[in-house]
Amino acid sequence: MMLLENADGLKKVNVTPPMISSCKVEISRLPRCTAGPQDGREKKGEKDLKEKETPGKGHGTLGEGGKEEEKKKRYLQRPRPQSPENEHNQVQQFPKIKKLSLLDCCGHMPHSLYKSLSASTNKNREDSWFKSLFVRKVDPRKDAHSQLLAKKEDTNLYKIQFHNVKPECLDAYNKLCEEVLPSINADSHYPCELIGTWNTWYGEQDQAVHLWRYRGGYPALTEVMNKLRQNKEFMEYRNERGKMLLSRRNQLLLEFSFWNEPNPRPGPNIYELRSYQLRPGTMIEWGNYWARAIEFRQQNSEAVGGFFSQIGSLYMVHHLWAYKDLQSREDTRNAAWQHEGWDEVVYYTVPLIQHMESRIMIPMKTSPLK
Repeated sequence: MMLLENADGLKKVNVTPPMISSCKVEISRLPRCTAGPQDGREKKGEKDLKEKETPGKGHGTLGEGGKEEEKKKRYLQRPRPQSPENEHNQVQQFPKIKKLSLLDCCGHMPHSLYKSLSASTNKNREDSWFKSLFVRKVDPRKDAHSQLLAKKEDTNLYKIQFHNVKPECLDAYNKLCEEVLPSINADSHYPCELIGTWNTWYGEQDQAVHLWRYRGGYPALTEVMNKLRQNKEFMEYRNERGKMLLSRRNQLLLEFSFWNEPNPRPGPNIYELRSYQLRPGTMIEWGNYWARAIEFRQQNSEAVGGFFSQIGSLYMVHHLWAYKDLQSREDTRNAAWQHEGWDEVVYYTVPLIQHMESRIMIPMKTSPLK
């Protein structure tokens, strides 16, 4: 029904649109669009119902109704695009991180970034070249440092002992050592020598230090230890000494090849034992520098002996010096700075040290080093 305007005014006219009248659509032919599960699979109940409604299934032919149901089934089983909600459930909920790239959209590095990286690389090269002037490189060795630094013409082994004595027992301890130790040193039955025996004056207090030499190396040490266990006087000395001590420790040492061998000397003298704990792997470098440095410390015959540890505290170096008194020590050490090259030795060896200690020691009455 439409309203049309003519000469007489408005009039109701029945009009049938030609498009509608000419279009014939068989609604029954269209497949029914039913919303299936979001993953594209049919529910179990719908599948069972369709199997019941499909006539002639299993007989090889389908009737008219069976063909329609087959079309519906294929339509429902067609692949479908996932809905936005389904995509959201399947994608892991991690925030997207934009990857940063050093290259621009054309595949080139920005000029400003390239310039800064080039400047940084040049600076690192300059630093490396500058540091190479002060860092001494040591060639890799295939031999142990004991084979490279120790004397090869003999097989001397040294033992240094540190005894921390009870303060009230120090005099009795010294008297006991003066009675027993010289007899062992004088007995040719024992392949060992007492190099020196001291009490600390400055440094660790109430401490006694003994230095022994075993001519013949480790076999000589083993021989002496076995024989002393059979020495009744020595075993009584050990038992009595144990009552006077707070603690004790020892080290087995080798002597540097460039140092002179410690020999008895007249006194009176004071002795300084300077002990250096080196960084592991730096013993060869230390020996290289001190092989030249020892020439600057022989003016007053103050160098007594230089040793490095083999058993006990490792990478430990001991330098033993003799002076007339403390003022003589000060003058001798200051004079070393007047020699060209001494400052270089100090500059390069100080970074090799982890810890260092100095003891000023006074010889006991029976010490071979007076």
